[in-house]
Amino acid sequence: MIKGSKICGISDLETLKFIINHPCPPQFIGFICNYKKSSRYVEIEKLNELLSLDKKKSNLVAVLVKPDEDILEKIKHLPFDYYQIYDSTPKEIKEIKQKYKKKIITALAINDEADVQKYHSFSEMTDIFLFDSKGYEKSMAFDHKLIQKVKINKPLMIAGNVQINDNLENYKKIADIIDISGGLETSGVKDKSKIDIFLNKVEQVYSET
Repeated sequence: MIKGSKICGISDLETLKFIINHPCPPQFIGFICNYKKSSRYVEIEKLNELLSLDKKKSNLVAVLVKPDEDILEKIKHLPFDYYQIYDSTPKEIKEIKQKYKKKIITALAINDEADVQKYHSFSEMTDIFLFDSKGYEKSMAFDHKLIQKVKINKPLMIAGNVQINDNLENYKKIADIIDISGGLETSGVKDKSKIDIFLNKVEQVYSET
């Protein structure tokens, strides 16, 4: 059942204000903190500015790819509610959670069934599971049918080339939270009209359940 949404890759103040103040704000807002290959990467100085806003009803998420101590120390003062972590071992994530006292979104990049089954190793330290494509900075899809039979007693977030014209009803049986980034962009920039359409569609699907 779709309970909420996450808009990822926010990098400018104007878009962030629009999202936070939307009548149907997303449950999560993600910021790319250390993956410099992404066009949505945000420098620490800019993060300080963005995260000084009142987040209101949304949770703030630091998106981290195999984070080292350097980046973790640089962002530890910022008001992130969750760390979304790619490419780290269960042991590494457990240590991060214990040291920095953050809730964890474990992000698993999916290509086949074997990738899906990796979630078992992360259950202890994970608050939310994100099943994503292997695209990282690119908007790539994966076969969402691979996770239809997954039974996890944690919220399940789905990403991987989600588009605003998708029938969100199709995600109701496989995910709790829809994560979208590139699908809300026009020429690589977040588009407020697309954000508005998406957030209203999520609210409609949630209201119907």
